[in-house]
Amino acid sequence: MAEGLRTYAGGCHCGGVRFEVDLPDHVEVEDCNCSICAMSGNDHIIVPSSRFRLTQGEERLTVYRFNTGAARHLFCKVCGIKSFYVPRSNPDGYAVTWRCLDNWETLDAMVTGFDGQNWEANAARLAHKSKA
Repeated sequence: MAEGLRTYAGGCHCGGVRFEVDLPDHVEVEDCNCSICAMSGNDHIIVPSSRFRLTQGEERLTVYRFNTGAARHLFCKVCGIKSFYVPRSNPDGYAVTWRCLDNWETLDAMVTGFDGQNWEANAARLAHKSKA
């Protein structure tokens, strides 16, 4: 793990899917208004794939794709929760659902609005987030 990062665990509602993610002491949470994030209330933290580990439940995951099909929305087949996904803006990383982290409310987080309804005009500002 890189210096200045701490490992946090998280998972889905039923506990069948579990993961770990290495995060800095302060995180920026994306509050996206695209159709799927707005409808599901998904606020997420984008990280490089090297800082994400699925530790349990790969067999419980199902994939949903829409529009361009680039994003891989991964849901638990049992409880329906999307704990993380591979975003279209950062195909080399993961977007971890902030509130799916154990003790998410203890993180020093800044929630930032992201205009996903105008994705093409705004996606470039997220590209750096999945770089190690």
